[in-house]
Amino acid sequence: MLFLPIFVSLFTILFAFFLIRMVQKAPSGSGKQIEISLAIREGALTYLRRQYLTIFLVAIFVFVILLIGINFKTALGFLIGAGFSAISGFIGMMVSTQANVKVVEAAKRGLIPAFNLAFRGGAITGLLVVGLGLLAVAGFYFLTQDLKALVALGFGGSLISVFARLGGGIYTKAADIGADLVGKIEKGIPEDDPRNPAVIADQVGDNVGDVAGMAADLFETYAITLIAAMLLGALLFPGKPDAILLPLFLASIAILASVISVFFVKLGKKENIMMALSKGLVGSAVLSAIGFYPFIKRSAPSLDLQTLSLYIPALMGLAIAGGIFLITYYFTSKKFKPVRSIAEASETGPAINIITGLAVGMRSTAPPIILISFGILISFWMGGMYGLGIAAIAMLSLAGIIIALDSYGPITDNASGIAEMANLSEKVRKVTDPLDAAGNTTKAITKAYAIASAGLAALVLFSVYRQELQGLGLEAKFLLENHKVLIGLLLGGLLPYFFGALVMEAVSKTASKVVEEVRRQFLEIKGLIEGKAKAEYGKCVDIVTKAALKEMILPALLPVFFPILVGFILGPEALGGLLIGSIITGLFVAISMTTGGAAWDNAKKYIEEGNLGGKGSFAHQSAVIGDTVGDPYKDTAGPAINPMIKVLNIVALLIVGFLV
Repeated sequence: MLFLPIFVSLFTILFAFFLIRMVQKAPSGSGKQIEISLAIREGALTYLRRQYLTIFLVAIFVFVILLIGINFKTALGFLIGAGFSAISGFIGMMVSTQANVKVVEAAKRGLIPAFNLAFRGGAITGLLVVGLGLLAVAGFYFLTQDLKALVALGFGGSLISVFARLGGGIYTKAADIGADLVGKIEKGIPEDDPRNPAVIADQVGDNVGDVAGMAADLFETYAITLIAAMLLGALLFPGKPDAILLPLFLASIAILASVISVFFVKLGKKENIMMALSKGLVGSAVLSAIGFYPFIKRSAPSLDLQTLSLYIPALMGLAIAGGIFLITYYFTSKKFKPVRSIAEASETGPAINIITGLAVGMRSTAPPIILISFGILISFWMGGMYGLGIAAIAMLSLAGIIIALDSYGPITDNASGIAEMANLSEKVRKVTDPLDAAGNTTKAITKAYAIASAGLAALVLFSVYRQELQGLGLEAKFLLENHKVLIGLLLGGLLPYFFGALVMEAVSKTASKVVEEVRRQFLEIKGLIEGKAKAEYGKCVDIVTKAALKEMILPALLPVFFPILVGFILGPEALGGLLIGSIITGLFVAISMTTGGAAWDNAKKYIEEGNLGGKGSFAHQSAVIGDTVGDPYKDTAGPAINPMIKVLNIVALLIVGFLV
């Protein structure tokens, strides 16, 4: 029966390569737009090569530790997880840096061809992530039949994810902030102006952060959720293979639904971009819901459960994913009150803009947390902890199409930048700009989805940790009367804040260096501001590359070593408290940062469309400052918290046998 998920994953990967060929055949144009695109691609490749070399050295060290401390299968699982995660991010980034200029060329023919090409480029990354994720988990389990070694596979994906999220996030936001502060505020030049020395670094950052980083992030979330549900099934239903295989079958059905739903994404007569993208999400959810039923009906009786005991949790998982989409869209779209309230506050000054943005971010945590809580209640009531695991699997089942929506964003962002830097006609900009605006919203939705799914996955992992302790003879109840549990809760609650602070400081320090370099070039290169001389783009690219690689090390290693210290010094009860504490505060911090940051960004874009004085007005200057505050929130610290939470849980599972 394992042949089904392996066959589906291979089919999905082949379909993704078919889409790659379609994108590669599209024309790229000529002249300056080719030159700019090649500069972006070269910068992205240079950064990823350096980043992966750094990660490779860390991975080899961890491999040796696992080989000596546990066994070869566990160490091999770690390498496979790390390798597949890196591959998914690398291929996605390669495609996006090729597709950006092709979307610009397609924009000369109109909105529909440009939109179709941009979405296909994004769909490649989405399908590769889920295809490689399912292949890694199902293939490794097929060869080894070792669930414990699968935990290490998840750890490999998680470690890559933290590094990719951190490094890419520091890179992209330091470049973006440096470019905006000097270019927009001090010099009054437009975004993506070729006179700005940081503009290429900014475009590179979109790819290494929002494509390679997001791909690695959701690869590990996808793999970890599958592994956690399989482990939970084995522990709760010993001797019943259906409990282990059902998550793989549901994932297979969902991937096929995502492949079919790619064809649903088409612009209608009204050319509503968000509506077209929503068709893919709705189609994937409906097809998954239909496909889940026969597999659950077949497996439930062997687990002594009613079909609805597992089918309703699966529907709840899909409902949570859809609800997160709508909630995030409301809080980050220019059409609704939250974003417009930040834009209106900008007329009073940057301080009021920032206060309002912080308030919107905090308020945005309420609806998703209530939704997730309701989903947990229903899923647990119907199917216990295994029901919650099935809900998490169902929520992650939409990962393929969700990542497609996310990767669409950087492609259109780059396309808009290339169109401006190449001084293309206003007709082209009228196509690329609305594509870019929709991409900004889809990126925010994907981050919220990743955070919510990480929260559910982490809860399932915690349940596995508790079951493992019981299997080792320790009846862990994690009572609040236990002072070690309380200490663990406090330390776990601290981690997302401390981790976020390290990341924000890293962006701040790196952005300061970019600001200094951009100022230097405007001062020393004669004729640069007049457009008569060329900026030294490579200097800014080099600054952010070196700084991002240096600054990502400490926060990335924090979730690896912290649970080891707590576990061995204070014991398994304290470690359990740490895991729960990190999940609770991590969800709130991550949601408020990502949603609030995206709302700041779209408030700026709302003003730039000609509202409240338009570009160059006092409100616009205030909004640009608010956006620079929100940038590391939404693209660095916030998104990096969800892989951090899962690394904590995975490390706890790896060391649990040594604690008892």
